[in-house]
Amino acid sequence: MFSRILVACRGEIALRIIRACRELGIETVTVFSEPDRGAHYLQLADHAICIGPANAAESYLNVARVLAAAEVADVDAIHPGYGFLAENAHFAEVCESCNIKFIGPSSETLRLTGNKCEARRLAQENRVHIVPGTDGPAETEEEALDAAHQVGFPVMLKASAGGGGRGMRIAHNDISLLNAYHAARSEAEAAFGDGSVYVEKHIPRARHVEVQILADEQGNMVHLGERDCSIQRRHQKLVEEAPSPAVDSRLRYELGRAALRVARAAKYSNAGTVEFLLDPDRHFYFIEVNARIQVEHPVTEMVTGVDIVKEQIHIAAGESLTLTQRRITIQGAAIECRINAEDYTNGFKPSSGLITEFAAPGGPGVRLDTHAYSGYQVSPYYDSLLAKLVVYKPTRGEAIQCMRRALEEFRIDGVKTTVPLYAQIFQNKRF
Repeated sequence: MFSRILVACRGEIALRIIRACRELGIETVTVFSEPDRGAHYLQLADHAICIGPANAAESYLNVARVLAAAEVADVDAIHPGYGFLAENAHFAEVCESCNIKFIGPSSETLRLTGNKCEARRLAQENRVHIVPGTDGPAETEEEALDAAHQVGFPVMLKASAGGGGRGMRIAHNDISLLNAYHAARSEAEAAFGDGSVYVEKHIPRARHVEVQILADEQGNMVHLGERDCSIQRRHQKLVEEAPSPAVDSRLRYELGRAALRVARAAKYSNAGTVEFLLDPDRHFYFIEVNARIQVEHPVTEMVTGVDIVKEQIHIAAGESLTLTQRRITIQGAAIECRINAEDYTNGFKPSSGLITEFAAPGGPGVRLDTHAYSGYQVSPYYDSLLAKLVVYKPTRGEAIQCMRRALEEFRIDGVKTTVPLYAQIFQNKRF
């Protein structure tokens, strides 16, 4: 087992990793930028090192500075959390060359899964259905139009690299496709440095269902069931739940088999998520692999009893999975809300500033993963996620009631948040 791990992320996921390490008896070193200097979670780490100014390119995304901190702190491993360098194949490769363990998949796997066109090809080669579309990037307007005519409108244009809903546009006809093609390319280039996009058939009323996997370095793999992430805005997730209300045991079995086929073909190790679209007729289609811990991992932890972050660390240390597929059971229902510092009534505009009051909900069945508190300064420089409110109950109906109660208790003053939006969602009869 490792003796010291560098936590190369910020916010609630950094705190989550620090807590897991403390329970495993592992020292932690956190890196931080100047705006995060006063964050309370830094005090829970054994050491904290400033790696630069607010600009992420000069701090959290700066490979040289993160590696310099790792070398100064003499760590065994680096946990990238999610975001920033978590799926950066170059960073993983540099860690490998420095003999510092990257807690995640290999650089080879990250390169493969990081390109969605390559991941689609891999899935198709391994008998997993993909959404009909182009075999690779659409290099010209004409190629995009030809593909759209072949699969039929509406279509979705997607960035080959990256994620987070960037570089994605829906088109319903030739004119909107041409506009969407250029907009998606520009956004992808700005966000990921890669403007290539591909075309997929848009599936109306599809659910976004993803399967959590764990794979060790000896070739053992299991899945931990599915999560339903269909409640989104701008292709970014808002509400996640496990299990999916649309998935029965037979479909779960098929989804799990498909996810593990893709993972095995990608020579996957550590924790990851294989994502699918589920159409109204219950046919599912592979869309991508997220090769990291995900924001919504707590709902899977609640219904399986598996600590995914600890499993990541055990796997990276070379240990074999102690879990077997037969021993993994799904019990109860868990739901998560991403609480963001955003004004949802004004186009989800980010809301920075001082939190003057932070009153957390509690009680039976409530889990809150957060780095925020009264007096916390919400930075305008980074992702606006403040907290993940998670509830767990024996049934989905009880979980919804528990979430309603928890949202009523949750009070954050000083900045705008999405708490009132969730109160509306959970009163909606369709939900």
